[in-house]
Amino acid sequence: MNKPILAAVAAAVVAGGAWFATQSSEPEQTTSSNVTDAVDVASDFDIPEMVQGNPESAVEVIEYASYTCPHCAAFHANQYQDLKENYIETGLIRFVYREVYFDQPGLWASMIARCGGEDRFFGISNLLYEDQQGWSRAGDGSAIAAALRNIGKVAGITDEELDACMSDGENAQELMAWYRANAEADQVQGTPSFIINGERYSNMTYDDFAEILDEKLAEVN
Repeated sequence: MNKPILAAVAAAVVAGGAWFATQSSEPEQTTSSNVTDAVDVASDFDIPEMVQGNPESAVEVIEYASYTCPHCAAFHANQYQDLKENYIETGLIRFVYREVYFDQPGLWASMIARCGGEDRFFGISNLLYEDQQGWSRAGDGSAIAAALRNIGKVAGITDEELDACMSDGENAQELMAWYRANAEADQVQGTPSFIINGERYSNMTYDDFAEILDEKLAEVN
């Protein structure tokens, strides 16, 4: 995305502008294939990676998701909870969450989640997904922004901190460029999408996820 467009996006964020036309959030219906590793791409930006689990694990799962995607909310309410219990909290895998911005509210939600810092990011993400239907359909841009601020306040972020985060146009530009670069490198076209040790997968059941992870873990042990 070029700088004028990024600047326009950032200005819209600061002004609380209108909802972007949402692209399809259907997960990719493709077989897994080798894709470009986006680690180097991510490191080109001053955007912290949000990581859970064992940072030293030889098995890495990267989730690409949008806070306004219903499929992503369903994944986080179901499969993710089992993955967290059985693979993330047990230290078997390194889990990386990367945001996808199909619309302005998705970007705003990301800015709220990241406003809490790395320690609160996943907790705020859970709140955003749990109340997705509430804040994402609150009304116009101002109403959605206000609903998102309330979620941030529930998570313990002060009004002053929220003001600083939501008015940071430079950070909005950086997030948009970061998302575009990662999505292009990993050929992400829908959400949720997953990169597991360099292979791309679309959404799947927990049982299918566990089977793939067990195979990957067996290969490195």
